[in-house]
Amino acid sequence: MSNLSLPEPGTAPSIAERAVPELLAPAGNWDCARAAVENGADAIYFGLERFNARMRAHNFSDSDLPKLMEFLHRRGVKGYVTFNTLIFANELAEAEEHLRAIIAAGADAVIVQDVGICRLIRRLSPDFPMHASTQMTITSAAGVGFARELGCELVVLARECSLKEIEKIRQVEARLPLEVFVHGALCVAYSGQCLTSEALGGRSANRGECAQACRMPYDLISDGHNVPLGDRRYLLSPQDLAGLDVLPDLAQSGVVSLKIEGRLKTPEYVANITRVYRNALDQLRNSQCKEGADFSNDRYNLEMGFSRGLYTGWFRGINNQQLVHARFGKKRGVYLGEVTRVERNRVALHLEASLKPGDGVVFDAGHPDQEEEGGRVYEVQTKGRETLLAFGHGDVDLKRVHVGDKIWKTSDPELDRRLRQSFAGDTPQFHRPLHFEVHGREGEPMTVIARDELGHISECTSSMPLARAEKQPLTDERLRDQLGRLGGTPFKLGRLQSSLHGNVILPVSELNRLRREVVAGIEAQRATPKRWTMNERVRRGADVEPAAPAASTDSPELIVLVRNMAQLDAVLQTNPRTVYCEFEDPKRYREAVVRFREWQRSASHPAAIFVAPPRIFKMGEDWILKQVRSCDPDGYLIRNYDHLNHFADARRIGDFSLNVANGLTAEYFLERYGLERVTASYDLNFHQLEALLQTSPPAWYEITIHQHMPMFHMEHCVFCAFLSDGTDYTNCGRPCDKHDVRVRDRVGAEHPLKADAGCRNTVFNALAQTGAEYAQQMIALGVRKFRIEFLNEPPDQVSRTIDRYTRLLAGEISGRELWQELKLMNQLGVTRGQINPR
Repeated sequence: MSNLSLPEPGTAPSIAERAVPELLAPAGNWDCARAAVENGADAIYFGLERFNARMRAHNFSDSDLPKLMEFLHRRGVKGYVTFNTLIFANELAEAEEHLRAIIAAGADAVIVQDVGICRLIRRLSPDFPMHASTQMTITSAAGVGFARELGCELVVLARECSLKEIEKIRQVEARLPLEVFVHGALCVAYSGQCLTSEALGGRSANRGECAQACRMPYDLISDGHNVPLGDRRYLLSPQDLAGLDVLPDLAQSGVVSLKIEGRLKTPEYVANITRVYRNALDQLRNSQCKEGADFSNDRYNLEMGFSRGLYTGWFRGINNQQLVHARFGKKRGVYLGEVTRVERNRVALHLEASLKPGDGVVFDAGHPDQEEEGGRVYEVQTKGRETLLAFGHGDVDLKRVHVGDKIWKTSDPELDRRLRQSFAGDTPQFHRPLHFEVHGREGEPMTVIARDELGHISECTSSMPLARAEKQPLTDERLRDQLGRLGGTPFKLGRLQSSLHGNVILPVSELNRLRREVVAGIEAQRATPKRWTMNERVRRGADVEPAAPAASTDSPELIVLVRNMAQLDAVLQTNPRTVYCEFEDPKRYREAVVRFREWQRSASHPAAIFVAPPRIFKMGEDWILKQVRSCDPDGYLIRNYDHLNHFADARRIGDFSLNVANGLTAEYFLERYGLERVTASYDLNFHQLEALLQTSPPAWYEITIHQHMPMFHMEHCVFCAFLSDGTDYTNCGRPCDKHDVRVRDRVGAEHPLKADAGCRNTVFNALAQTGAEYAQQMIALGVRKFRIEFLNEPPDQVSRTIDRYTRLLAGEISGRELWQELKLMNQLGVTRGQINPR
């Protein structure tokens, strides 16, 4: 036997060459990996014990990697490792060790958020594939181009991209394959831009520790008054994404990979959702992606898998009334109907879906934050249009069940049993095609060649010549019967091409041997780890040695960000050197710059005004950037990848949204794009900031030491959804321009809500936070640029706060004194926030 060719890494047919996109399934543990493989996933993605965005999953260890990759590759499945968190400066050495293990194990790619880690991977290996995570917040062609220049081979777009926007991105930047999430939980905030868990609990979503604050109930306060919401209090909890209905459009859009969310979900969930989408994609392949494919029969399985309600998300564009129904933020399942009457031990309803004894139900009284009644159904009895449900003695307190309560089916043991069986045992249950060629003529050996979908080829020649067949020659039918006996392997018979000349025959035992040999050859090739290039030694730090902090003789500078004209007027009275403006309406920047220039003419020292474009850019929003640019400021806050090039001829400061957490990232933005400095990530506490400042030049950084943390930044418009009947900006009446709105959480904090020019909402923390107690230590470390930000503060408070921070940086008052005074100055108090070491 000879193996004709062993594909080098990257030489197998690309995803884009397939008739339908790759199906990518989640795996939080071994059982989930098996469930994905046995139900038709083309690839799985999984995390290790460190540095992944689902730290609550069981995850895998470095020592699991070789065995896991061998298992996957034997089954023709790719394995992508999630390394999709920010990496702090003091973690780069550990990160390198993990990355070396990933590369050595032959993983197919790593999914990355951190720009510095992309650079580190390229230093480790020039050919190991990187995928840009959705945590990189890529929403435009410029974002895709940014990832390509970093060396990424695929981009996972933000979930907020519509089909039309995806097509526009493909038209402009077609060099890099695109991946999208097709099913699962939807974050209400842009991935990579959510600071809620960090602000409220010190658990960073950018570090895999999301606390799911979006799934909590909130009150809505407009102009100081409660907005009547009825049972719609889950203002920030989107329905789950289900892209099944737009699958033909996704396949035609040029997207090469469809990703199922769910590394925290059960193996049954993974099996269920993977099977539904596998079957749907196979239908599309067989029908050449014709419109009108019917997937209605699969909805039951999707809803039973996990459902807060299913919706197409942003694929069809923005509909703020549909995205968030706001009635609950947890799993429900299949809707069965409303309670029509309650008897002593039975409940009646008009049943709208299948139900059988043993199924589990929950009674929804419109208060999902309270304990709800539910249990397993003991008996189902139909009487005319009405169905009666009985429960086991004491299982359900029917005194707490009322007419009008909604009933949901939450459990189907029979479905769960079938799903568990789909990945039970060691015998492969999902089979991929193996294509055969047969060659030979009478008097010569027969050659069998097998090829799999990944490009592996195996050949075996018979040990005896073909003989003339007096009867039962090797017809296509007989060959198909013998070569198709692939039981116990991960294969099924694909195409058969017979090039036998004449009526010839070979003993069945020899045919079986040939089949076994070529199959073993394919399996051996699959199991061979991919050999990526790996450099022995790499430089993890910055290209230049960090300057000694003491070498800086400049005095610390206080930079002030304001959000309205009244605040700007107050700042100008304090004789500032640098002012940032971030207004909801960029048209007002012109007025701000004019006001600043008038003041500047009599200023006693040089001063500059910078303005902030909106944090997110989408295709077709160039008009916003042109509007921002038209005000002619001294420079711009750079907040996303489009800004890097659009404002390339001006002074530019990198803002916090660039997620700079280590020197490798900072260096890239400064040297590749010419930024003056970058703002350190808001995910860093003081110890992590200290490590950053000790491993790269402090002059690279600006540190924000006072602000209301921008928690949720989202495409979902709360103003439109709950203060209008409109679906988007075209028909909402713009309540954001007319009302002061806040969302009140369960502890009574009222968090301000703002909308930007792109109608994206930001929920700011009600409490201002300060890093004042660490200011002198940061000055000693070499920091010279400190920022404070205002939100709704009146002018007199702006003036007093600037005065106190000016004195703090001059060493006239201590951080603790300022902390104590701020608590009295701010009506709601102040918190130390994320900068306080935990």
